[in-house]
Amino acid sequence: MNKSKKAKIRREKHRFQSFSLTPILTIIAVIVVVGGVMWFEQPSDSVNKAVAPTETKTVLPNITVYKSATCNCCRKWVDHLESEGFIVTANNEENMNAIKTSLGVIPGLASCHTATVGGYVIEGHVPAKDIIRLLTEKPEAVVGLTAPGMPKYSPGMQLSGLEPRGYDVLIFDKEGNTQVFTSY
Repeated sequence: MNKSKKAKIRREKHRFQSFSLTPILTIIAVIVVVGGVMWFEQPSDSVNKAVAPTETKTVLPNITVYKSATCNCCRKWVDHLESEGFIVTANNEENMNAIKTSLGVIPGLASCHTATVGGYVIEGHVPAKDIIRLLTEKPEAVVGLTAPGMPKYSPGMQLSGLEPRGYDVLIFDKEGNTQVFTSY
């Protein structure tokens, strides 16, 4: 090996030996300590907020849905209910008109699917939050809720996760009298 190569190797070796890990290790230690202190100093209620919803989630009652086996929007509405926490029993039926009549749904209030929950009838594409409100408020002398027809921007008729808009959910009684329950 010639002299210039040997000198170059010695310089490289010396430069590497003089390199110290102390400043890098010090910086890493500071980051770990500061991060740990910040984590431990979080207000306890913010930690509880992250955990609380799973610990205190309300158990929703079972809901029975009667629908046509071939109706895609009915299946999407069932998916909507399940995503909101309902346990759904879906029954595919041939004669939906007979089911609607037996449950007190008059033709002007009808939609494609019908459900029962907590002693109430839910007709059509009613958002889960309205069903929960109905079950919470428990109005008397009421048959249930309906979203007559098939509103374009309702759960099951629009893309999942979008907010309902452009229609009313109605509360109805045995005589078919209605009142707006929620406007979207």
